Amino acid sequence: MSLKFFKPLFDSFAMPLHESNMEKNGVFFTYFLGILAVLWFVSFLISNSNKGVPPLPPGPKAFPLIGNLHSLDPELHTYFASLSQTYGPICRLWLGKKIGIIITSPSLAREVLKDQDTLFANRDMPAAARESSYGGKDIVWTPYGPKWRMLRKVCVRDMLNGSALDSVCGLRRQELRESINCFYNQSGSPVNVGEQMFLTMLNVITSMIWGDTVKVEERATLGAEFRHVVTEMTELLGMPNLSDFYPGLDWFDLQGLTKKMKVLSKRFDKIFESVIDQRKELDRNGEMGTFVGRESKDFLQVLLKLKDEADTKMPLSMTELKALLMDMVIGGTDTTSNTVEFAMAEIMNKPYVLRKLQQELERVVGKDNIVEESHIQKLPYLYAVMKEVLRLHPTLPLLSRHCPSETCTVGGYTVPKGSRVYVNVWAMQRDPSIWENPTEFHPERFLGNKWDYSGNDFNYFPFGSGRRICVGIAMAERMFMYSLASLVHSFDWKLPEGEILDLTEKFGVVLKKKMPLMVIPTPRLSSPTLYE
Repeated sequence: MSLKFFKPLFDSFAMPLHESNMEKNGVFFTYFLGILAVLWFVSFLISNSNKGVPPLPPGPKAFPLIGNLHSLDPELHTYFASLSQTYGPICRLWLGKKIGIIITSPSLAREVLKDQDTLFANRDMPAAARESSYGGKDIVWTPYGPKWRMLRKVCVRDMLNGSALDSVCGLRRQELRESINCFYNQSGSPVNVGEQMFLTMLNVITSMIWGDTVKVEERATLGAEFRHVVTEMTELLGMPNLSDFYPGLDWFDLQGLTKKMKVLSKRFDKIFESVIDQRKELDRNGEMGTFVGRESKDFLQVLLKLKDEADTKMPLSMTELKALLMDMVIGGTDTTSNTVEFAMAEIMNKPYVLRKLQQELERVVGKDNIVEESHIQKLPYLYAVMKEVLRLHPTLPLLSRHCPSETCTVGGYTVPKGSRVYVNVWAMQRDPSIWENPTEFHPERFLGNKWDYSGNDFNYFPFGSGRRICVGIAMAERMFMYSLASLVHSFDWKLPEGEILDLTEKFGVVLKKKMPLMVIPTPRLSSPTLYE
């Protein structure tokens, strides 16, 4: 340690060298030398203890205090991909007081999400997410452990398994038919595909949650409010926040993002409280929820029953119950509707894909019939289109960021405990060493091959992998396939006169199209009654 560092410190002291001060100065100097000796000894121990420890991953030069924040591009998925071109498949950034680790190769993704899955099974929760998830009580942000396993079990076993989804098939059908009717009534005029599909997904999700708890006449108002709140919440979750880069500033909430999220979350909470009270009243009166004339329990009813019957060692609290409802509303709306919008844009950009889809649907369904979910398994080209859309435009391009519970080694480099680990699935699924013509929309690459999104193949894993893989894959698959098939089968689509198709992406907590897809539907089925 160089003493030159301390020269300005000495110079700042204006001590008169009178004899009366000599003794005091000598004591001060002795103490100061002692402090220097201790600091040197600690530095020596640290430097020796680090010998043999792998270095941090390479990365751009960081500035004091701000690190690399000054150079961040809002389109993080493409910015991180460019960094990997310079620094390699694992690199690092200093994000204020936090360190970010970027993974951009299948082999390193396997290390993180499979080989060391348990170590990386936690999340680095943003300040805004604490407000939207009831303090991190949901399945997304709860730390890995017994409580998280209980919440995941509830979701998979009681809400998102095949039989539970089958039981609300009629509900999905009803909501989608209403959307098709809405498009039919606007035939010949430009329609906002993403906006309408968001409303469809929202209606499906909320109806699955509380069934007939909410009266029909109240659903439109409730749906509009939910849409407004969900849109604002996802925007807040995607905004850079100083509180996340400098945890010490969290209390000050300098940008006001936490405060805004708290206001939105309270609006949701009031709705949840009201619906829960209504459901309890129905249950007290012995009434059962029904879906389109079929007796079936809605998810809220299932959750309330689980709460009452939960193991006392691992109870399901009311807060956790509402946090799960929040996950379903936020996670099940924007994600699928954005993917459908990307799909429509891509197939309109490739007219031959649209023709092949319509020909397949005509063979399986016919032009004098409407698409049903039972047709979906007989549509391999549609399935290939979905996989290709998820390859080019993964819903979460950086997945949900992982956070190691202890310091470990990945790819020969040290990854410190508490780091933010970004797995750039967007970049890997466009890697020219893996994919031929990677930026081209070519569904045929998925016909008759082994590619799936189970998370076992790290060349293609749009829903993540490992313990934290998305729990809603089955639901997303059903809604995407059924929605896209119905849109393509029911209408021909064209751009408004003079419009140019824009496929530009906008990064956020969920990947979106930068410009909304405005297109004109023209009915193509044999009878107007098929649109009722």
